[in-house]
Amino acid sequence: MTKENNLYELFKDAIILLLSISLVLFVQWIKLIRNPKSTPITTDTFIGLGMLWLFSLLGIVISMLMKKVPWKIIQGFPILGWVSIVSLIFCLISPYCVRVINAVDFLSLTTSVLAFAGISVTHRLKELTKISWKILIVAIFVFFGMYFMDTLISQIALNLS
Repeated sequence: MTKENNLYELFKDAIILLLSISLVLFVQWIKLIRNPKSTPITTDTFIGLGMLWLFSLLGIVISMLMKKVPWKIIQGFPILGWVSIVSLIFCLISPYCVRVINAVDFLSLTTSVLAFAGISVTHRLKELTKISWKILIVAIFVFFGMYFMDTLISQIALNLS
């Protein structure tokens, strides 16, 4: 890949991440309207979302750089792993990072992650059905069970807060 392609991909990823944190902020705002006692949106929330964006972008950059290393195990290490390592290092070094990330509502983050996961799975549903027709039945039960349990846990958490 050329340097221009890498920069274009990085720019595209940065915009997608920006849209993602905007979705998290939107979900937290909707939750705040529904339950005024939930996590408020403060300056720390914006800084925390900015840090999550930066950690994700750093993880993507590290992943791109590690593709040039001759070891296959490092080349194949997932981006999520690099993002987790970057986040862990920054949060261990600075309690400030932990404080501002705590201002971001956890359920707002998980709602967005589940939405992206659902989109990615439904995008490949045709490939899954080619494996066997039985996988479709299993997938329906898994999707229903996960949705039901996520809804139940969220409702319990909202009632307790």
